[in-house]
Amino acid sequence: MKRFKAAVMGGSGYGGAELIRRLLIHPEVELVRVASVDHVGKPLGVAHPPLAGRTRLCFEDLPAAEVALGCDVVLLGLPHKVSAGKVPELLATGAKIVDMSGDFRLRDADAYERHYGAAHPHPELLGTFVYGLPELNREAIRGARAVASPGCFATSIELALLPLARIGLLRGVVHVLGITGSSGSGVVPSAGTHHPVRAVNLKSYKALEHQHTPEIDEVLRAAVTSAGDTPSFKVQFVPVSAPLSRGILSTAFLEVPATATHEWIAGAFRCFADEPFVRFVEARLPEVAAVSGSNFAEVGFTLSEPHGSTRTLAVQAALDNLIKGGAGRAVQNMNLMLGLPETMSLEDPGPWP
Repeated sequence: MKRFKAAVMGGSGYGGAELIRRLLIHPEVELVRVASVDHVGKPLGVAHPPLAGRTRLCFEDLPAAEVALGCDVVLLGLPHKVSAGKVPELLATGAKIVDMSGDFRLRDADAYERHYGAAHPHPELLGTFVYGLPELNREAIRGARAVASPGCFATSIELALLPLARIGLLRGVVHVLGITGSSGSGVVPSAGTHHPVRAVNLKSYKALEHQHTPEIDEVLRAAVTSAGDTPSFKVQFVPVSAPLSRGILSTAFLEVPATATHEWIAGAFRCFADEPFVRFVEARLPEVAAVSGSNFAEVGFTLSEPHGSTRTLAVQAALDNLIKGGAGRAVQNMNLMLGLPETMSLEDPGPWP
């Protein structure tokens, strides 16, 4: 018999599909309820064909308290600005919460309103969620009642830049280009994700104003401060919509002292040596096909020859936006919160290519 019971709110989207898939194969957690305002009363396979016949569960439109009834944990796959309205009711139930939206990642209510386009309905709760990047906050996640899983772009950029923050190389303007697949835009089609246009196109969007930028800034500034330094950097981020359905490849460019060596920088990235889901690759550069369909991320870098007093460092990170950038990492957080091995239901390496 499985030891824990879980429910999913917002189960009809792409992130919800990955949550459900991972929970259905979980050896210690039983998925007992899936809530959604879409496909109510219909089997999960109606929205997610690969799940057809895999479970008898149907989509239910329920109040948050009823979703959490008898559950140890509730995982939220709801849109931004919707999660925030459900969380107070969920907190009153005693269930643990893993939220995949951006509603509780930030500490600053003004930054939330500026980047998400609305005042936060419960600003008193900002800062009460643990930021759910296991590679940074593993022990805090273990003891958390509520976790805010990072954004997909944020995850890739933070994994790329945290090692540099810890050794004092994060200075000046850091230019970041992030390329993403269409599933990051959600299951509801729009002009920007319509396949006939997306399949033959590359275009930037939300250039220099993407909503993941403030959480990246918060995390990296805290890391620089923890390393005993004063933050003196600015991340300038441009996301790019690419003709693929899933995956992210982020590249950060920055100038470092000419005295910085390849081996010294590589030593910083070896902090990931014991991480179950982050690979530091040296023989090649990260690529989406190597991580697509899995909870793994890859990081790597290229260092130029010196030019004057500096040299250019290009750091790359690749991940699957729906898994390590979304639902897989949410399950990883759930495992930590429940005292389970964090790799449970997440160890498959994904297909190739």
